[in-house]
Amino acid sequence: MTDKRSPEDVTIVPRDLHFDVATAQGRYWLDGDPVATAVMNALSLTFPDGERLFMDAVRAYKGELSGKLAQDAKDFIAQEAIHSREHHLLNQMIDPEKYPVARIQEQIGERIAFARSAGPMRMLVGTICLEHFTAMLADLFAAEDKMFTKTDPALRDLWRWHAMEEAEHKAVAYDVFLEATKGWPSFARWFRRSLLMILITLNFTHNITNYAAWLLEADGYAPAEAKKAVKKFLWKDPAFFGRGWKYWAAWFRPGFHPWDHDNRDLMAEWRAEFTPVAAE
Repeated sequence: MTDKRSPEDVTIVPRDLHFDVATAQGRYWLDGDPVATAVMNALSLTFPDGERLFMDAVRAYKGELSGKLAQDAKDFIAQEAIHSREHHLLNQMIDPEKYPVARIQEQIGERIAFARSAGPMRMLVGTICLEHFTAMLADLFAAEDKMFTKTDPALRDLWRWHAMEEAEHKAVAYDVFLEATKGWPSFARWFRRSLLMILITLNFTHNITNYAAWLLEADGYAPAEAKKAVKKFLWKDPAFFGRGWKYWAAWFRPGFHPWDHDNRDLMAEWRAEFTPVAAE
C-alpha cells in the first residue's frame, strides 16, 4: 500500500506577522481569567525551545527530500521560526519576579536537551507527536472562540494565527518521517510512533498541568486548588485536551495520516483573516 501524503493543494505560507503583546503584561490577558491565562502562558513558554527542536528535526533530513516536500519543509521551518519569535515576545510579558518563569524554562530546557541527546530520528518522531497536539488547537479555537470575547484583539489574533498555521503544516514533519523511514517495515514504523506518542502524551499533559499550576500558585492559589482548576480547564471545560481525544486516538490507526482529518475548509476561512506576508 502506498503511503498517504499531504494533499497537493495544501500549501505552507510563512506569514511574517508581528503582534502587539504589550497588553498581556501584568494582567490576566485571556478574558480576565487567571486559570485560562496560566494555561496559555504555560503553553507559550514551551513554544520557543520546542519549535526550534521541530525546526532542527526536519532540517536534519532535508538532504533526503525533493519536490513539493522539500519546499514544504523549508516553509515549515520558516513558519516555526516566526512562531518562536512571537511567543518569545509574549513570554517576556510574564513577570519573572512574580511567576516561576525561570523554573519552568529550566525544566523545558532539560526536556529539550534530553530529546536532542537521542539523535535526529528521536527528535523527528517526537516532533510529529507534538505536532499532532498543536494541530488540535485549530479545531479547539474554532469551537471555543468565545474564550477570547474580552481578550485584546492582537492577542486573540496571535493565537488564532498560530493555530491556523499549525493546522496548515500539520503533516509536513509527518511526511518527512514517512520519507525518512520508507525502508522500514510498516509495523516498526507504527510501533515507534505509537510508543512515543503514549510517552509524550503522558509527559506533555503532566508538564503543562504542573507549569500552569505553578503560575496559579504565584497568584495565591493553594497547590491543590491550582492543580484542580488547571485539570478542569484542560479536561472538562473548555476541555483543552479532552475535547480532542478522538483526533488524538486516530494516531494509532495503521496507515494514519494527519490529513485524514480534512479541515481545509476551516483553513480557507481563517486564511482570509491574515494577509499573507512572505517571510524573508
